[in-house]
Amino acid sequence: MNRRNVIVGTAAAAVAGFTLPARSQQVLTVGLIPSEDSRAMIANSQKMMDMLSSALGMSVKPFVAADYNGAIEALRSKRLDVAYLGPFSYVLGASIADIEAFAVAETKKAGRSFYYSQIMAHKDSGIKTVADLKGKTFAFVDPTSTSGHLFPKAGLIKAGFNPDKDFGRVIFSGSHDSSAIAVQNKKVDAAAIADRILDAAIAKGLAKREDLVQVWRSDPIPESPTVWRRDLPADLKTRIQAAFLQVKDIPWSDQGLLNGFHPTNDAAYNIIRETAKILNLDLKQMK
Repeated sequence: MNRRNVIVGTAAAAVAGFTLPARSQQVLTVGLIPSEDSRAMIANSQKMMDMLSSALGMSVKPFVAADYNGAIEALRSKRLDVAYLGPFSYVLGASIADIEAFAVAETKKAGRSFYYSQIMAHKDSGIKTVADLKGKTFAFVDPTSTSGHLFPKAGLIKAGFNPDKDFGRVIFSGSHDSSAIAVQNKKVDAAAIADRILDAAIAKGLAKREDLVQVWRSDPIPESPTVWRRDLPADLKTRIQAAFLQVKDIPWSDQGLLNGFHPTNDAAYNIIRETAKILNLDLKQMK
């Protein structure tokens, strides 16, 4: 998913000869993983920086990070204190750094902080159950796609279907929209598609709901979490979480307007860990 990825860190300020009160020492540094020009990202994030600064009562400054891996390493080395990570990236990060999820975003468009992976078939294919997929042509999205490959593949395995052997032919379409179009036009018999992206594809006229059959649906997949280092002072964590929960009604990358953040925790991402185990994935290799 393409969305602005946010990394937040704190840096202590020292004054020679004496120590200032904790609040006046703090500067919140917010880093952005660049999906566009870094200067543009900093400018576009200013409203969020201002809202966090107002809620925290401290200076908030943006910082452009290279990627998820850089964010995780910065957390581990204590150069950053809070980060916005993808679901699998968070589970990876938690395996090598002492971090914990504390907030998750909800957009106005989605109206929730989770989504589903689905396997959809054309009604003319005769496919109604997972068992009916045997020998059929199938489209995943991308090998690294959470809802377009990893979750549906694990779901098939749990249902007793071998996705490496039981399909007649498998392709990677490259996008959820492409998978929806392939099913609609009968180029493949079935495909894995994220529910919200399928809804959007139908709204754009790329597929017709009356022509599609849902064969399988995942358990809820949690959205990308905002995380902090567990060793931050308890009072600072309370203030950071409260500040994030006040941020709302601002653009949230390609996801539209942000409804706001909700509290979350590490256990909410156990479904990611369980999926990785089913697929025998080494999370440390998923970089």
